[in-house]
Amino acid sequence: MSNILDQIVARKKVEVAAAKKKTSYTKLEESEYFSRSPLSFRDFLLDPSRTGIIAEFKRKSPSKGIINDQVKVKKVTQDYAEAGASALSVLTDNAFFMGKKMDLVQARKANEIPVLRKDFMIDEYQIIEAKALGADIILLIAAILSPQEIKKMAQLTKSLGMNVLLEVHNLEELERSLDQNLDAVGVNNRNLADFTVSVDTSFTLIKSIPNEFLKVSESAISNPKTIRQLKEVGFNGFLIGENFMKEADPGQAMKEFVGKI
Repeated sequence: MSNILDQIVARKKVEVAAAKKKTSYTKLEESEYFSRSPLSFRDFLLDPSRTGIIAEFKRKSPSKGIINDQVKVKKVTQDYAEAGASALSVLTDNAFFMGKKMDLVQARKANEIPVLRKDFMIDEYQIIEAKALGADIILLIAAILSPQEIKKMAQLTKSLGMNVLLEVHNLEELERSLDQNLDAVGVNNRNLADFTVSVDTSFTLIKSIPNEFLKVSESAISNPKTIRQLKEVGFNGFLIGENFMKEADPGQAMKEFVGKI
């Protein structure tokens, strides 16, 4: 039985091949956002007037099923920004997360803070596409990429002016994947092979992340106290999706959460 991550990657290869046939590189480069200068992830994440929270728009997940498919991207992301989000994370994977590429465009149009394209990046085409959609930050997942691929994709992302968030789940992934073109290292508290979660993963790995990188803790954060503890050990950013999205009004949920930090 292949794990869920293998299934996602297999599906993604088919999708990327189809996207390349449908939209050429030239066409992507002609899009209105391609010439835009991306915002600096570091500036917003370290801005003391913001929360360090990367608030995520996510309708569904393979482990939880539908989380919230009743809300609009524009409203939720604007509410997140107003509640003090340092950046937005927008799922663009459709098959497993019910995300759409247009979700990213809408979030970009409606906000003046950095937007992360949250997807399973396996091909340089997706990076060009992300730039065309208005993304400021790209996610590279160590579990599905070789060190060579990470290096190449990070270089391309930086050459386009965008920021790179590398996601790791254990020490082995971290050590083989570090590259000078990365801006941030995210510790995913969710094991993508079986979707179990433990925030201890962040507390364990923080000591091994070099200080030149921004440090982000991702997933399994549902208590304001956890944010305080993660800050104490050196994390700059906190990616939170499900905890807000499972509420009828995600923006309000974030506002109340921030009030308790």
